[in-house]
Amino acid sequence: MGTTTPAGKLVFGIFASLAEFERDLIRELTIADLAAARARGRKGGRKFELSKAQVRLAQAAMAQRDTIVAALCQELSIARTTLYRYVSPKSVLRDNGLRVLNS
Repeated sequence: MGTTTPAGKLVFGIFASLAEFERDLIRELTIADLAAARARGRKGGRKFELSKAQVRLAQAAMAQRDTIVAALCQELSIARTTLYRYVSPKSVLRDNGLRVLNS
């Protein structure tokens, strides 16, 4: 029985509807669980690699033209990509840097 026959189309449609229902149910329960966790004071997500002080130090260092990025990364014990995830080369805070300072 393939999907070209009327019975095959019916079975395929039923399975598709069940899969969509299950997906919506899982999504609904996940959102409810996250809301309950937030109400208990729990935060989700990965921890930030840099502290507020480290973000401020990186921003100040990047504002100076003579800063050696490799040395700054070594001092902070992070990779270059991590540094640029928090602070731009022109010393502007990026999303992760702003989130650290606002947390």
